[in-house]
Amino acid sequence: MQKVTEKKGWLKLLLIICVVLLSGIAQNVAAMSDEDCLDCHTDPDLTVEVDGKTIQLTVDEAKYMTSVHVDNGCVSCHEEADVEDAPHPYPMTPVDCANCHDDVAEIFANSLHGQALEKNDPYAPACIDCHGKHDILPMTDNDSPTYILNIPFTCGRCHKEGSPMTLTHDIAKHNILQNYSMSIHGEGLYRKGLTVTAVCTSCHTAHNVLPHTDPNSTISRLNVVKTCMKCHANIEEAHTKIVRGELWEKEPHKVPACVECHGPHQARRVLYEDSLNDQFCLKCHANPDLKMILANGDERSLYVNVDDFEHSIHQEKRIACAKCHVNVDHQNSPVCKDSGKVDCSICHARVVDLYNKSTHGMLAAKNDKNAPICSDCHGSHGIMPKANYESPIFARNIPDLCGRCHREGEKAALRYTGTQHDIIQHYKMSIHGRGLSQSGLMVSATCTNCHTAHSMLPAANPESSVNRENIIKACAQCHLGIAEKFSSSIHSPTVSKTDKKLPVCNDCHTSHTISRHDTAGFRGLILDECGTCHEHETDTYFETYHGKASMLSGGEKTAKCSDCHGSHDILPAYYSESRLNRRNVVETCRKCHPGSNRKFTGYLTHATHHDRDKYPYLYYTFWGMTGLLVGTFAFFGIHTLFWVPRSFRERFKKRREHSRQKILKKDE
Repeated sequence: MQKVTEKKGWLKLLLIICVVLLSGIAQNVAAMSDEDCLDCHTDPDLTVEVDGKTIQLTVDEAKYMTSVHVDNGCVSCHEEADVEDAPHPYPMTPVDCANCHDDVAEIFANSLHGQALEKNDPYAPACIDCHGKHDILPMTDNDSPTYILNIPFTCGRCHKEGSPMTLTHDIAKHNILQNYSMSIHGEGLYRKGLTVTAVCTSCHTAHNVLPHTDPNSTISRLNVVKTCMKCHANIEEAHTKIVRGELWEKEPHKVPACVECHGPHQARRVLYEDSLNDQFCLKCHANPDLKMILANGDERSLYVNVDDFEHSIHQEKRIACAKCHVNVDHQNSPVCKDSGKVDCSICHARVVDLYNKSTHGMLAAKNDKNAPICSDCHGSHGIMPKANYESPIFARNIPDLCGRCHREGEKAALRYTGTQHDIIQHYKMSIHGRGLSQSGLMVSATCTNCHTAHSMLPAANPESSVNRENIIKACAQCHLGIAEKFSSSIHSPTVSKTDKKLPVCNDCHTSHTISRHDTAGFRGLILDECGTCHEHETDTYFETYHGKASMLSGGEKTAKCSDCHGSHDILPAYYSESRLNRRNVVETCRKCHPGSNRKFTGYLTHATHHDRDKYPYLYYTFWGMTGLLVGTFAFFGIHTLFWVPRSFRERFKKRREHSRQKILKKDE
């Protein structure tokens, strides 16, 4: 009985499925196809009268077939036209684009255009006014009204001067299309064909057009900078820092509203006039005798060498005097009377920020008279780019520049309390210094390569480029390949997960006395460097043949730590990449011993008889032989000690017997 019930249930379910499928098929058969629609709507005479007006209902089949909606079908938009028999009812409800584009429709509804449309404004644009009807094309198509080159014309249908919309609405800006076409954006679009140029929708958006008074508008004073920076991303770095003798940015990282200077539709390349002409300044400052008396009675020269100034980087970039000396006032006589110190952060904000956090900057903030400031290194009116051979910051000149203060006996060296002395002299004798001065290699590391140019900090500071945690990164700027090897070695913290202090570059190579590894004396120092951490291994090394030969011969040719273990790629022997791994050790030994084989490599390099656990045979052999030797000497020593008295007694006895014999002979 239960089986019969289950069978009936399955039959009912199958019947329902068939009904659903058949109804779907029937519906599809009944649905109007595009061919059915076009049978009527391709007729050029198909029209309808609405309120006394003749409305054309013809659809251009060729354009429809290239539109983005061709695959959707007519009835996907005109739902009421989906009937079994033509003609469909008329009039039909207007097409609602929100059925598919609900997100865009919601944005549009809240826009200026959407609100005007809701109020039945006769000039309010709807979707079809910008995108078209049956000929909608993607915005990447050159023929689309929303293609970037066509956007100004699409918007201009309503916004060009003299259009019905401009004549009936209060528009704050006039001649918008004409002004845009003459702007740098319009010139880029029309004359140069730059499709990355800003058009109407780039600033106003496509569907969320709002008046500039609306705080949510993309052209509101609150948002216009963000809008412009979609294209002008590095505006803070690129923009002129001084405009008409005043700071462009009144506050750090607070860009003023672009439209204050650049008209919304008339944006041009603005060339701001200088508040003062350079020649006006040089009328006085070209005089070598021009001086100023300071408050303490000292004199300061105000002379500017015209030749240096004209060949400076600032003059090359057309940076006028008044852009650095900003506090000039035409009411004063002379105008620069109260100009004060130059603030380099006006243009070089990031660099000055780094400097302020450095040792030099912190000393300067304390008014330390020995603290270097910008002009001490770069100069004042004759500043040259670092690529210029004569510039004090040209690579070849850096050691002498830093040496002005850091050479032994100079002001920075006198206050220095660390362990590094004769820094400049040692550097010049190092591989880096000789590469720079003797070989002329401008890629050789100088002071600024390691310590940076503006962010010098003590090595103990975690932010310092020469801090233990950062020194490898500093050296990797030049020695990238070695740094990559080192990063996978046992000395790298990524490999050795330990709290122990691991060596970094300057632990082995030092800081300022770095020498070539193939020079005399370098190999002799290897044991000292490695022995700093590996004291036990160094002691055992000296007990082996290599160690004893090294001590006797001076050690230049004898195998050292790096010959067997490597230098920057040291790994434990159980690593397959290690030079001492079973697969590689023969080749390692063959570098010095060409005839090496597997048996030869069984030599125990750091064997010691002091380690019972690691070398038990040596340990017990040593103590066995030592015991035998000591026992033998002890036994015969004791034997000798016992024999000595008897020896003396026997000797005395023999002498006495000898004397007695002599007496007897005389008596006879």
